[in-house]
Amino acid sequence: MDKWISGQELIQRFEEWVPERLAFENDKIGLLIGTLNKKIRKVMVTLDVLENVADEAAEKQVDLIVAHHPVIFHPLKNVRSDEGQGKIVTKCIKHDVAVYAAHTNLDIAEGGVNDMLAEKLSLNGTEILKPTYHEPLYKLAVYVPETHLERVRKAIGEAGAGAIGNYSHCTFSSKGEGTFLPHEGTHPFIGRAGDLEKVSEQKIETIVPESLLDKVVRKMLLAHPYEEVAYDIYPLKNEGKQYGLGRIGKLNEPVTFEEYCCQVKEKLGLDGLRAVGNLKEKIQTVAVSGGDGNSLIPYAKYRGADVLITGDIYYHTAHDAILSGLKVIDAGHYIESVMKKGVQLYLQNVIREKGYNTEVIVSESVTNPFQFI
Repeated sequence: MDKWISGQELIQRFEEWVPERLAFENDKIGLLIGTLNKKIRKVMVTLDVLENVADEAAEKQVDLIVAHHPVIFHPLKNVRSDEGQGKIVTKCIKHDVAVYAAHTNLDIAEGGVNDMLAEKLSLNGTEILKPTYHEPLYKLAVYVPETHLERVRKAIGEAGAGAIGNYSHCTFSSKGEGTFLPHEGTHPFIGRAGDLEKVSEQKIETIVPESLLDKVVRKMLLAHPYEEVAYDIYPLKNEGKQYGLGRIGKLNEPVTFEEYCCQVKEKLGLDGLRAVGNLKEKIQTVAVSGGDGNSLIPYAKYRGADVLITGDIYYHTAHDAILSGLKVIDAGHYIESVMKKGVQLYLQNVIREKGYNTEVIVSESVTNPFQFI
């Protein structure tokens, strides 16, 4: 019997990887057309949603398009079925194709567009080029009877609490005495209604990232024996996990800039690219950003990059790069199409884990507006 995943469940799992909080302010992400309140038989992953993509989705009976670039970025003054963006919106609605976009959150996420590009380009020891977000951290303190200390400690650790660097399940315990007076209608784990109880307890303290806080608290409550659990949550000023734009890493060995341009063309399947800088000089430290990389020139230079590979570079910014001694490869914005295979694999894994039959395909439509002649 066929078993289809709901759109809401699929996107909820997808956003565990690319949460909306990572996106730039005012970025047009999320559900842009249609509804997720339906069963999804077929998903199509694409870089852009153009008219040919909408036609492909209709022909292949796609229920949901997952795109990188938002189909609606600027406000629409009208939705006409015969011109402009309205043609795309109308076709998607007519064929009940929902459209969801993960834009800068997919760029920034660990394992997202920029990590995919860095892997394609064989960069080693990659790091974030420009930090944009530190995940907030919280201190969780919960009071537990000694009989259930290890059970609760294990539950919150397995839920992700207590991760510090390459260590996990980090907690601290201190002994004390808890008191409580159960009132009429209660069902206390220890003692009885109307009697003041004194219990040997331990306070477990641990650190929890914001993204896991609800999950950790839920697991803690399930593992705790008390009817009413006493616990505290404190916001911390410690900096949590870092996220950001671009990546920087090293090649195995130095090569000339000209040699590396040829390697980039081959690795990314390009018909051509624009190179800025002395082609005969050697390079080894490489920065990469899939989209508009103009603002990343100073970051790449500061971090010691020999070359920045980007999807778009402006004429005068190229002059600035030359003056700073930084080489640039403008490989075209379409290099972000690397996301199609990466997102497909992620969604397929989610669907497989749950035992659904939903199919995930990659769009075959070409959306690159540029041709090399």
